[in-house]
Amino acid sequence: MKIVKATLLGVVIFITVIKSQAQWTQSALPFNMPTVNIPVFKTDTFNIVNFGAKNDGITSNTKAIANAIEACSKTGGTVLIPPGLWLTSPIVLKSNVNLHAVRGALVLFSRNLDDYPLLETTYEGLATLRCQSPISGIDLENVAITGGGVFNGSGDAWRPVKKSKLTQSQWISFVKSGGIVGKDGLTWYPSEKSMKGSEVNASGYLGPNAKPEDYAAIKDFLRPVMVSLIRCKNVLLEDVTFQNSPSWCLHPLMCEHLTLQHVNVVNPWYAQNGDGIDLESCRIGKIDNCTFDAGDDAICIKSGRDQEGRKRNMPTELFLITNCVVYHGHGGFVIGSEMSGGARNLFVSNCIFIGTDVGLRFKTTRGRGGIVEKIYVSDISMINIPTDAIGFDMYYGGASPVPESDDKIIDVPKEIEAIPAVNDATPQFRDFYIKNITCNGADRAIFLRGLPEMSIKNINLENISIKSNYGLTCIEGEGINLKKVNLEVTKGNGVVVINSRNLDMKGLKCAGNKCKLFKVSGKKTENIKLNNNWTTSDMDISSDVNPQNLVK
Repeated sequence: MKIVKATLLGVVIFITVIKSQAQWTQSALPFNMPTVNIPVFKTDTFNIVNFGAKNDGITSNTKAIANAIEACSKTGGTVLIPPGLWLTSPIVLKSNVNLHAVRGALVLFSRNLDDYPLLETTYEGLATLRCQSPISGIDLENVAITGGGVFNGSGDAWRPVKKSKLTQSQWISFVKSGGIVGKDGLTWYPSEKSMKGSEVNASGYLGPNAKPEDYAAIKDFLRPVMVSLIRCKNVLLEDVTFQNSPSWCLHPLMCEHLTLQHVNVVNPWYAQNGDGIDLESCRIGKIDNCTFDAGDDAICIKSGRDQEGRKRNMPTELFLITNCVVYHGHGGFVIGSEMSGGARNLFVSNCIFIGTDVGLRFKTTRGRGGIVEKIYVSDISMINIPTDAIGFDMYYGGASPVPESDDKIIDVPKEIEAIPAVNDATPQFRDFYIKNITCNGADRAIFLRGLPEMSIKNINLENISIKSNYGLTCIEGEGINLKKVNLEVTKGNGVVVINSRNLDMKGLKCAGNKCKLFKVSGKKTENIKLNNNWTTSDMDISSDVNPQNLVK
């Protein structure tokens, strides 16, 4: 029987990927990138209409779609979803099945939360119970979701919404729709169970001794990720739109050979936990020509949380992320904070971030452990970034060495005590190579904040141009190298250095009347290499700094 790629476009893309990878491997990629396997499917087609499906937007097509997938999986092929509005409950994928929703097909998932039973899964790096995902697959091989259609997760039936993120008319509309407004009057919840769950903790994790009935009491709060793929191999998502997810949108977990081509992810900007894609403990893949408009982190790398993640010990590695656009999100490209299994050999290039809260965002905290290293980012264009264009923060979700204030960048923090013992719970950021970055409009250009017991090491920034309110802040950094870094600072300090050493800043140029504000503090600060634009007389040097060891 004849075997073909998922679509004709898939054939072209497959050839292009191989050629481009070969070129990158020979000329540019600093690590050995394997060829990403694309799934193949037999030509047999299984139209869901032939299994009783109706596109009237009223009839539940759950059984018809499940029967079509079951029949298709026996021989392999394509399950076809024609144009129309198709209402369904959760869809469970199977191996050797290409779920193909053509352009004009809208798959709408049920708003009845009773259609989503509690199942064992992993969320935010922890093993827990959550509601069944609208689309899921476990231990599959050769599986795809393709076509020009749209999958709508009916996330607005699940998500709490903060009043501060809505217009007045939107808030009134949510309140009139039913549900419950919290006691403080600031958050709307879809149900009592949803509100009760919010009083537990942010992720709904109840601990290792919790019983199923404990989770059942807060079931509506346990929002599922929209597409959950666990331990799957040879996965293709191509030319399809996923929108309105209950929680994270796309969550591949422990998958290998994953390809996303021309995928659109669309969530409201107020969608709590509305991540675009979270690659968790995955190996070998490519995300290319995709668009993300997310309520949380857009393109996010994870590998498990704390002890569970370290025990799993599966880093996310060997991914190419290219030619993507992010319209909104807490971060454009993000690593962490659940990165306890590590991340390495990631290549991000030729992407655009428009109005993301942070541009390039790397976050962790004490207790995570894990090593994030060999990260390569190039050719990123950004505009209108509310916080940091480039941000490293090892205090995410934990105690911060910088006090909260209206002028947090100018303030010098008090000395933070190091943890005496560095162990497997100590996270590490090292060996980042970031070049060809342009940003017009950010609050702060570059922010690096390590731990006293584990500094951020070997961060290389080259050919960077950023216009921002504040310049560069480096706290507990070591081996920070700047080459052709041009900052235009309009409001505050050009440079703040705290407890950092071996900084090569000869390649830093700063324009604007605030750039002469160069604050240096911390008894560990030493060996800063400067160009002719600055001398020690330009610096505001704290008394705890040894001037003889400062500038080389």
